[in-house]
Amino acid sequence: MKESFGEYIRQLRKSKDYTLTQLAAKLNMDSANLSKIETGKREFDEKRLQLLANEFGLDLKELKDEYFSELVAKKLYDNQCSDKVFQLAEEKIKYMKLKNTKQAKLKLTNS
Repeated sequence: MKESFGEYIRQLRKSKDYTLTQLAAKLNMDSANLSKIETGKREFDEKRLQLLANEFGLDLKELKDEYFSELVAKKLYDNQCSDKVFQLAEEKIKYMKLKNTKQAKLKLTNS
């Protein structure tokens, strides 16, 4: 997906010929807020990702990847970070995964 998450939602909505009001009702939200999300004036609520995935038959993991990638991209862009941030972030993620794996093994052996 190259468009914003809000534009992606708009494409999904239009693919099923839903009005803003119809989709907003399915996502338990106000249509004015959905309109703001589609136009990039407001962020989508992470808690509604499951509802969105269910409504359009989307893989939740892939939808989360799209959603969080935009949040990260916005934060990095707003703070004028260099491309080096991606390498550093990847290293930190590897560290977190390794740390969690070690902690899980310790819990199993101490049980």
